[in-house]
Amino acid sequence: MSADKIIIRDADWLQDNSDLKYIRREVFIVEQQVPEAMEWDEQDLSALHCLAIVNNKAVATARLQRNGQLGRMAVLKEYRHRGIGGMLLTHLINKYPLPISTPLFLHAQKHAVDFYKKYHFIRDENEFMEAGIPHYLMTMRNDK
Repeated sequence: MSADKIIIRDADWLQDNSDLKYIRREVFIVEQQVPEAMEWDEQDLSALHCLAIVNNKAVATARLQRNGQLGRMAVLKEYRHRGIGGMLLTHLINKYPLPISTPLFLHAQKHAVDFYKKYHFIRDENEFMEAGIPHYLMTMRNDK
């Protein structure tokens, strides 16, 4: 499996809809029990999406909204711990226009805080609930 070629590419919400929705449905709605009505929003049409492809199969996705919010990062369970999440995050960070006037930010699930810290995100002190899951606001350091 380590020899698998991982491709990260931009995705279009309308053209890649079935792959984007499948991955997010499996991770958020099925696995994490996020209510379906909370998963889909109007931001999907204007956000920049990306997909991770392994052996011609879409296995992960994430999005970057126009306001600088990263989110909806989802990696299918059997493809985790291979660096795919970091590749998606790096891809989207590199797409954000510089100079950064508004820093990138995200809502990190509590268990993922240390992952985002590796990419220069700083955790806010206040924990909050989103879709019944503990989260923290994290903002990218300006000196990245």
